[in-house]
Amino acid sequence: MPAPVTVRVPATSANLGPGFDTLGLALSAYDDVTVTQLPQPGLEIVVSGEGAADVPTDASHLVVRAMAYAFESVGRTLPGIRLEAHNTIPHGRGMGSSGAAVVAGLLAAKGLLAGEVDFDDATLLRLATELEGHPDNVAPALFGGLTIAWMDESGPQHKKLLVHRGVSPVVFVPDFTMSTSVARGLAPLQVPREDAVFNVSRSALLIAALTQSPELLMAATEDKLHQSYRAHAMPATDRLVRTLRAEGFAAVVSGAGPSVLVLADGPGQRLAAAELAASVTDTPWEARMLAVDVRGGTVRDNPEGSTPRA
Repeated sequence: MPAPVTVRVPATSANLGPGFDTLGLALSAYDDVTVTQLPQPGLEIVVSGEGAADVPTDASHLVVRAMAYAFESVGRTLPGIRLEAHNTIPHGRGMGSSGAAVVAGLLAAKGLLAGEVDFDDATLLRLATELEGHPDNVAPALFGGLTIAWMDESGPQHKKLLVHRGVSPVVFVPDFTMSTSVARGLAPLQVPREDAVFNVSRSALLIAALTQSPELLMAATEDKLHQSYRAHAMPATDRLVRTLRAEGFAAVVSGAGPSVLVLADGPGQRLAAAELAASVTDTPWEARMLAVDVRGGTVRDNPEGSTPRA
């Protein structure tokens, strides 16, 4: 039997303000999954941490579905497995929990099939995008860092960039959730030309701010394409974003929300943002001081050492 495979996948924050469905950032909160192949057909699932009381413990579990999808893509059938998952990424909060589950399942399948089938980066991104529906979360979950994701005639593509060491992310996580599908449905299909031009300029500026010039983050995180249209569905989120930005913090909705991401220019500004958020007393916000994850999803097939996926 193959050795157990352990996978670690980072949280992600997509959009980052103006980069709707394009930009994503890997963050240092992780889901850990260990998959052991059983000698007979069957499925055992043990979940701890975030979502433990809510996620399914049958074949509809998203990690299992992703594993089965990977096996089917190469003409194989998923064998009997035991899945042990420890989650720290909040569910339904805009931190890429579903993308992380998809990537975890694909990397676990890659580990089980190592030596028989080679899942390269392009294949992993394609399969993840097919399952998730869009690449902006799964790209940073797979590859780490700041990613630009796009689609062309051959499928999803990505470019990974390293983030300036002065950028200090903090995510404010509320105790309520937001459906990604509902949030996506609130954004209009057409926007004014001037708003589109505005976001093109801010997206370009955001790349420069995140990689070279963190002092430009405030201007670079302005957005006119999606956040205002979703504000009425997340009034507490909108209020916190506005409060933080009014005081000069580069605050945006994390993914589809309702969490709020601040891209602080240094740890001192990050602490100041946390103090301000704590003063917004109508909604409790858990401040998660995070780093940018640079490795992305990793897989190991033994407990002695971890080998990066790529």
